[in-house]
Parts: sequence; C-alpha cells; structure tokens
Amino acid sequence: MDLDDRLTAHLRSWLGAWPPPTAGLTVVGSERRTQPGWDGTARPATGVSTPTGAVLSVAPDRVEAVRALGDDLDAVGHGLGRALDLPTWRFGRGIFRWSTAPTPGDDPGVWLPTDDPRLPEWLRPFNGDVLVGFDGAPADGVVTAGVGRKIHDAYGHELAVVTEPGFQGRGWARQLVTQAARRILADGAVPTYLHAPSNHASARTAVASGFPDVGWEILGLFGGAPG
Repeated sequence: MDLDDRLTAHLRSWLGAWPPPTAGLTVVGSERRTQPGWDGTARPATGVSTPTGAVLSVAPDRVEAVRALGDDLDAVGHGLGRALDLPTWRFGRGIFRWSTAPTPGDDPGVWLPTDDPRLPEWLRPFNGDVLVGFDGAPADGVVTAGVGRKIHDAYGHELAVVTEPGFQGRGWARQLVTQAARRILADGAVPTYLHAPSNHASARTAVASGFPDVGWEILGLFGGAPG
C-alpha cells in the first residue's frame, strides 16, 4: 500500500468515510464514536477538514440531529454539543499534519514499553511503545524528551512530543519526532501530528520534522475527554 493509500485507509477507519463524498461538510455515522479510543475513552465527535471539504464523524444514532444543524461548519460546531446531548462541551479545531518524508537525522532515542520505570508519568497512558531521549546512558540517564504514539488503527499513528524543562531548545523534539516517524512508516502506517493553532513551538517542531501544514484541520468536541 502506498503512502497516500495509508492515509486514506486510516481516515476511513477512524472517521467512517474518506475522502469527503462532496464538497463542503459531510456528516457520517461511525460506531468508532461509541467505542474506546487509543486511551480507552470514547470521543463523541471527530472530524477532519481540508480546503475543499470536511468529514465529521458522530455516532450513527446522532447523524440526523447533526445534519439538521446545516452544512456550515461554524454553525454545526456551535450546535454540536447540544445535538449530542453534551451541552457543556465545546467544538474545537486544530492543525492536522502528516508526513511521508520525515527530515533526515540521527536516531538518539530509545524505544521503551510504557511500563518501564524510567518513564515520566505523561508517557505511560499511550497504547504503543514510546520513544525516549536520555541525557547520559539510558540505564541511569535523565529523560530529556519523549514521543508517545496514539495508535488509532493499523494505518494511522498520531505522535505527541514533550521536552522536559531544562532540555528545551536543543533539538530533542525534532530528533525524536523524525525518528518515530521513520519507524511508523517502516511499520506500514502513516505518522500524524496534531496541535492547537496557538501552539507555535509545536508548529515549529512539526515543520522542522517534515510535517507540513497543508491547510487540513482536526475537528473535535471537548469537555470531558482528553485529546
């Protein structure tokens, strides 16, 4: 399967349909919205938009209520929480990136299982092994940064990176993201990278790692579930 087909397969599995069947907004029903995600939490609405169209995925029994909100994404987002009986939850957008050609670089990180005692707490919830950088030998060194993988399905693995205080600005995030991305591509999946539009540091890491911004957005409903 070529790299473009991997991304399509991932989005079809994750959302229930891809590419958008028509221009504009398409609301689809998927049982994935009622099932546990990568961290065991169900997400009632997930979508991806492009400059030419968008797919918003909700539970099958909520499709008609969401479609009744119209086909303007801003209007749908405004009423989405009420349509899903989650009136206090809020619609949000982020930058959706992926890479088929990570920036070349060294491989300074070590892959570890999430129950390794050396890991900081934030790396433990991921549902795949994690990539960790150490200052010093891995056996007794200090963790500098880490990349977790959110394995959504066989074809889409989302990366999350954090650099520990005191080690920022040294290139750890970029090196680990590119190393993780190469591993994911070698495993037959496509690496994705999501971040808030206001997170300029994350955007710089993404660009430096070979994850361009092509105008795609991640869509979601937030208020009781982690990202």
